[in-house]
Amino acid sequence: MAQSGSDSDGNNLVHNQSIIVPANLITTADSFVKKEHSWFVTSRIPTDLSIQIQGITFHVHKYPLVSRCGYLSQVELQHSNSNLEYDLKLKNLPGGSETFEIILTFCYGLPIGLNPNNVAALRCASEFLEMNEALEDGNLISKTEAFLTFVVLSSWRDTITVLRSCETLSPWAENLQIVRRCCDSIAQKASQEKPTGEMINKESWWFEDSATLRIDHFVRIITALRAKGLKPEIIGSCIMYYAGKWLPGMDVELDDSRKYIYSKNELHLNILSGRRHEGNVGPNKEQKMIIESLVSILPPQKEAVTCKFLLGMLKMALVYSASSALVSELEKRVGMVLENADANDLLVPSCTRDQGKTLNSPDKCTMHNIDVVQRILEYFLMHEYEQQQQQQKQKSGKMVSKLLDNYLAEVAKDPSLSITEFQVLAEALPVKARTCHDGIYRAIDTYLKSRPSLSENERRKLCKIMDCEKLSLDACMHAAQNDRLPLRTIMQVLVSEQIKMRAVMQGKEQVASGNNSDHEESRSSREEIKILKEELHKVKAEMQELQRDYTELQKINGKVNNKRRSLSGWTLGWRKIINSGFFNGKMDGDETRVEQKRSNSSGLRVSLRRRLSMT
Repeated sequence: MAQSGSDSDGNNLVHNQSIIVPANLITTADSFVKKEHSWFVTSRIPTDLSIQIQGITFHVHKYPLVSRCGYLSQVELQHSNSNLEYDLKLKNLPGGSETFEIILTFCYGLPIGLNPNNVAALRCASEFLEMNEALEDGNLISKTEAFLTFVVLSSWRDTITVLRSCETLSPWAENLQIVRRCCDSIAQKASQEKPTGEMINKESWWFEDSATLRIDHFVRIITALRAKGLKPEIIGSCIMYYAGKWLPGMDVELDDSRKYIYSKNELHLNILSGRRHEGNVGPNKEQKMIIESLVSILPPQKEAVTCKFLLGMLKMALVYSASSALVSELEKRVGMVLENADANDLLVPSCTRDQGKTLNSPDKCTMHNIDVVQRILEYFLMHEYEQQQQQQKQKSGKMVSKLLDNYLAEVAKDPSLSITEFQVLAEALPVKARTCHDGIYRAIDTYLKSRPSLSENERRKLCKIMDCEKLSLDACMHAAQNDRLPLRTIMQVLVSEQIKMRAVMQGKEQVASGNNSDHEESRSSREEIKILKEELHKVKAEMQELQRDYTELQKINGKVNNKRRSLSGWTLGWRKIINSGFFNGKMDGDETRVEQKRSNSSGLRVSLRRRLSMT
């Protein structure tokens, strides 16, 4: 280490091995010159130290640095073979070569410009080089600390800038509490009800700046805001805004009504795109970390975020293979607010991958993930039960039943959806949840329309979900003429339609009997009602006969099947049945009778409707 003294004229001298020079000639550099990958100090005294940082070599004087940097005074220096300079390599210096250029300027006694962009790096680098007050008053550590405390933290914009610069300064910025102090300052300013000065006087004034920060810093700010008691709706809105900026595919737009709009087609394309590029682990890993971090800081209150946002996060969590615990957490939260969902929000694309392979084709994707919706419904029912146990009145059951029926109508077009899956999902809600079965009828009809080749047994199994007695009169009229429904279901619909029409007529009869102001009109109404009753009795008789014919057809089929099983060769037995003419003749006749009955019954129903409209 260099030693200092004084000459007879009072000049300070520096003893650098065998050379004694005045300190004022060394500490002041004439200029700094950068040539390609080297950095030179131009001075009357030749340089005696070369420092290498990130591929840049700095040719400097030893004394100005050693006098202010405790670290350099302790390291062992080695002579270079090519010249008289000592060689030193500085690894892992915070801020790198650009920050070291400013430190050199400071060490040579030249003025430096501290600003929000460089102060964090200089504070970390000065700590690394041990530039403390023990070596010199007003050393770089104290100067940068004062600038951070009195200048940066008093300004919102400067604090955001410094925090953003800390992203490349780990772990020094964390250990020196720069990140914590910046996050606390931002949270304090964001939690103020009436921001002043440079702050915009509205709730979301800080959303945009916060969304520019790295996820771990954003999490620190949100955690601090929750600790300060900020409203969960505001925190939730900020989280949704951040997700819209950092998660491609969420496609979130914020307006004054706190409505968040998602494009399901774009989400599906992003899912496929993300799956195809799974070899690029870096971005996917980052997206997964963002999703998990945002879910971890969601306020527990139901009103904090929208159901649409939760479902969007759930879809993204599935895309980026988030942990099963996180997916389950999102499903539970969706179940708590399911009554606020839309059928389109529940359309979760389902992608499968072969083990060890990347999905390269959309053909490997089914249209919808039914299992996710099934679990969400289960969580909804559990939540509803807990609410009922607490004797709280809930009207969400009817809303969710309508939502589920609309969802079933959408997924019914999915060719990969089996009857069993459709049935299990439709029956997930309790029977009392549906007061009207028009929605489930529409979903069943859509399913049948998409699969015209279903057998009678399959159609009958599907229609067991529907309660014909809970269909409206309009739905009954439509179903009675729907050839896609099995015969048994049509018969049940006709009976239900008859009952409903009778109720309508009874209501008209009561109205007619209570109106005594116009005797002629009352007499005419009673005559119409009498005629309608007679025709209704005819429909009932036709229905009973149609039921008998249907039962007889089932018995004939049973006998034929018994004969077929009793024969040793099924081909020979089938030929005998054909040659006998019994089966074909009987079936043809009975089927003709059934169709005729249905036609007559249909005609009577048309007549009834016409007369009802007249009355």
